[in-house]
Amino acid sequence: MPIVRIEMWEGRTQAQKAELARVVTEAVVTIAHTTPEATTVIFEDIAKENWATGGTLASDVST
Repeated sequence: MPIVRIEMWEGRTQAQKAELARVVTEAVVTIAHTTPEATTVIFEDIAKENWATGGTLASDVST
């Protein structure tokens, strides 16, 4: 049973997550030769203040 974990900044809509789950599941089914029912996608939304790259919090970086 493949489990795919997706960690990303919070703020994505339910529709975006649904579409991402769909295409990731399709890719896993095609490449790993499994079934959609056996494939699990787990989303973890991370607040920017809990994410750092290069020693700098994402919440401290202007976009």
